[in-house]
Amino acid sequence: MEYVLNAKNVQKYYYNKKNVTKAVDDVDLKVHRGEYIGIMGPSGSGKTTLLNCISTIDIVTAGHIFIGEKDITTLKQNQLSDFRRNRLGFIFQDFNLLDTLTAYDNIALALAVIGKEPKLIDQAVHRMAEELGIEEILSKFPYELSGGQKQRVACARAMVKNPSLVLADEPTGALDSKSSKMLLQNLGDMNEKRNATILMVTHDAFTASHCKRILFMKDGKLFHELVRGLDTRKEFFKKIIEVVSVLGGDNNHVI
Repeated sequence: MEYVLNAKNVQKYYYNKKNVTKAVDDVDLKVHRGEYIGIMGPSGSGKTTLLNCISTIDIVTAGHIFIGEKDITTLKQNQLSDFRRNRLGFIFQDFNLLDTLTAYDNIALALAVIGKEPKLIDQAVHRMAEELGIEEILSKFPYELSGGQKQRVACARAMVKNPSLVLADEPTGALDSKSSKMLLQNLGDMNEKRNATILMVTHDAFTASHCKRILFMKDGKLFHELVRGLDTRKEFFKKIIEVVSVLGGDNNHVI
């Protein structure tokens, strides 16, 4: 089976005059095409730092990260920008939509910057909007949208170019429960129908229970793994809660 992501012995240290902090400590991680993976852990566990290294936002101290056949740890800054634009999709907690563009233009921009033809852009945007149920809001600006609508536009922007890997950082963190459930349904549909490969950092067990595999981090290391298998989402949720209770740190945020 093809690896979309293969991280080997990844380390990320932060230095100051007095201390060295091991944010990510010798992590190995392999992700197959079409997987939907969550990363959980208490605050300071290294989960967001690991995601930032994979997303090329941060640079590893040591180790290698392969996305497809490309070792991103060897790329120069301009090469990283091109790689990020062409191969990765991002969904952020605070949406990161451009306020001066409509929902349609925010989605279309992801294709325009990689040189797609206008006709193909229009077809792709409308097809994606239909899949995510946001056709009626394409002409609206972000200030006219609810949080849930903004995040579905952000999801469309991330998915429309069929990236090798979609990276989601607390995507439900700014949403109410109804909007969260809708977004998670959308992400699940994208994973099933488009075979999208999704790597999501979350502190929330309900959100994580929609994934197919969960990696738990503690003190910069991978601490435990859960695979959903044939479990129902409710059964998987209970198993996640059990691991979180052992990990500690974010127990008050699990539900």
